[in-house]
Amino acid sequence: MNKRNCIIGQSGGPTVAINASLAGIIQQAKKEGYEHIYGMINGIKGLLENTYMDLEEAIKNDDDLHDLKTSPAMYLGSCRYKLPDQSDDPVFEQLFHKFEELEITDFFYIGGNDSMDTVAKLSEYAKIMNSDIHFIGIPKTIDNDLMGTDHTPGYGSAAKYVASSMLEIAYDSSIYKLKSITIVEIMGRNAGWLTAASALARTAYSDAPDLIYLPEVPFDQEQFLDDIAKVFEKKRSVIIAVSEGIRNKDGNYLDQDSRYVKKDAFGHILHSGTGKVLETICFKRFKCKVRSIELNVLQRCAMHIASETDIEESFMIGSKAVSYAKDHTGVMVVIKRLSNDPYQSEAAIADVSKIANLEHKIPVNWINDAHNDITKELYEYMYPLIQGEVNVRYHNGIPSYINIRHLEK
Repeated sequence: MNKRNCIIGQSGGPTVAINASLAGIIQQAKKEGYEHIYGMINGIKGLLENTYMDLEEAIKNDDDLHDLKTSPAMYLGSCRYKLPDQSDDPVFEQLFHKFEELEITDFFYIGGNDSMDTVAKLSEYAKIMNSDIHFIGIPKTIDNDLMGTDHTPGYGSAAKYVASSMLEIAYDSSIYKLKSITIVEIMGRNAGWLTAASALARTAYSDAPDLIYLPEVPFDQEQFLDDIAKVFEKKRSVIIAVSEGIRNKDGNYLDQDSRYVKKDAFGHILHSGTGKVLETICFKRFKCKVRSIELNVLQRCAMHIASETDIEESFMIGSKAVSYAKDHTGVMVVIKRLSNDPYQSEAAIADVSKIANLEHKIPVNWINDAHNDITKELYEYMYPLIQGEVNVRYHNGIPSYINIRHLEK
């Protein structure tokens, strides 16, 4: 049997599920007798700086594997590094020289849209160079905006956190006999999947959020204020879920002119202020107590309330990636939904070049006609993904997560 060595990287924004995929790769690679299992420290950028580690040495036993699987963020660290579009750029030669030096046969990259762009570019360069290395992408993103997969690992747990937080906010807001508006700003630059998950908070005892605004449809400020006025006719406390990336009919973000607006390494606007903009608008109109809450990074690192379904699927596609690497390259492992009741899914693969740099948004027919709520179809799509709880170890009253001190070096 031919010797197999692999190298694994993590990239982009963290989730509670990305380490579960890493754990799945490590476990399966050990089963299949890989000679070396390397981990890039801080993704492709780290590898270019010659920083990597021996994962077999670091994750030695089942306890280590469990702790890795149930720890949030990224054990290997991350980066925001975009490979050049030109294949003659020396960075490709530099990377493939490193692959040759380590005798890499399989390359696994766990990440979101920009990470799949990395997999696609490396796979194309390998064809040019007649390299036999297999390049496999493993999806993750709380935004759920990757094409080709029913949903992305990380989304279910973030959705569970959003729904749980919304329910608790609703309880908090209900105790006073005051007219109030609470605006909860939720991540989602162009896709509203996370904000839509706030609807999962609705129970027999709470109908919050009362209003939901998503970036897939234009935001109308006057209609927004009219919607609030209608809710006030029935109750004294209005709770609103809003995507950070909502835009008006001209395509302009609400916080676009904010003095705090910044961009990331890929040129994406880093939104910070949509809730505050709406808070000011609401106060001017209704002259009541108004507050805005920004969930921000909290929705992507809350392992203590992770979805078991999410973690197990994430582990599964990591494991399957190793099996697919025997005969495939230039693909992303995807999740295929088989049924909703009972919920069942399986792994499959898709051409990564047809996934990278595209966005999976909520179908408009899953948003109500008034553009202030979701439909039953969207609720039923999300509901199975937040089911089950994760067995997190606790020490001294707080979660005990895997040691990541190696990232400080």
